[in-house]
Amino acid sequence: MRIAAVGRALPRHVYDQATLLAALKKRWSLRYLNLERLERLHKNVLVGGRHLALPIEEYDALTTWGKANDAWIRVAQEVGEEAVRDALARAGLDTSDISAFLFVTVTGVATPSIDARLMNRLALRPEVKRMPIFGLGCVAGAAGIARAADYVRAYPDQVALLLSVELCSLTIQREDLSIPNLIASGLFGDGAAAVLVTGDERSTGGPGGPRIAGSRSVFYRDSERVMGWDISETGFRIVLSADVPQVVRDHLRGDVDSFLAEHGLTRKDIASWVCHPGGPKVLEAMEETLELPEDALAVTWKSLQEVGNLSSTSVLLVLADTLECHRPPPGSWGMLLAMGPGFCSELVLLQW
Repeated sequence: MRIAAVGRALPRHVYDQATLLAALKKRWSLRYLNLERLERLHKNVLVGGRHLALPIEEYDALTTWGKANDAWIRVAQEVGEEAVRDALARAGLDTSDISAFLFVTVTGVATPSIDARLMNRLALRPEVKRMPIFGLGCVAGAAGIARAADYVRAYPDQVALLLSVELCSLTIQREDLSIPNLIASGLFGDGAAAVLVTGDERSTGGPGGPRIAGSRSVFYRDSERVMGWDISETGFRIVLSADVPQVVRDHLRGDVDSFLAEHGLTRKDIASWVCHPGGPKVLEAMEETLELPEDALAVTWKSLQEVGNLSSTSVLLVLADTLECHRPPPGSWGMLLAMGPGFCSELVLLQW
């Protein structure tokens, strides 16, 4: 099982953090919001700019959840198609090569799902097995790779496609002045990424990526309020506990060590860490609890600064950057990991 390629697509509407902050200040200035607190929260997330699904001036017209979700359906198809075509081109594959199509998201809903709507746009074969997955949040990029690997383990001559589309800007709550929503308004961005996973009996025309050597899912009991959504008439209201970094410190090292031990490895054997950029405090907790070298998460930190946290899409963008510019030596080991609502973690062992 191998990662053949990773494609990406970021909306063309890109703004620096100062521009986004000014727009939010204008929106919330009449609601007795402490604007200095908003500015401090945005500064602390260390995000330099983000891509948005829509031009910034169009967000004021999204007065209902229905309007926001309609925009999500439209843009998700656009960036989703672009990301898939990018991955196919990098792998030297065609749409006719795809046998399974996994789609993950947590920022919008659609029936037929986005993968179904892309069947026609991409001219995929009618026999393609579709697996839309909603609700895994930030962990879904890593979990999607693991489930795609499970599929091609059973069908080693086939190709599985994973597509993640997250348009977080379309979920921001206009009337919610809670700290979690204010943080979210400065942290989360929009984009899509696609990963092609091939079975052991399937070759590609591209240079290819790492072998998927194994995966592990871990669920932490009674942690439902650590992260997620409260869903109401206005859409998705974020649940984001300040305890997330502590959950990382409490669990991640033991989970990683146990998983690696099954493969006869330790953390010292890992040459590359492909981690979800959950935010500065989460990344600091990862570095601390895993006792990582100073620059081990450099690619992840760079992704956070350049585009923000894109929920499930983010870890796939970090993987794409690693493939393009930071490939470890052949034969070396890598760890791809993310954590998300549940609360849970997903670990994927790679060999380059």
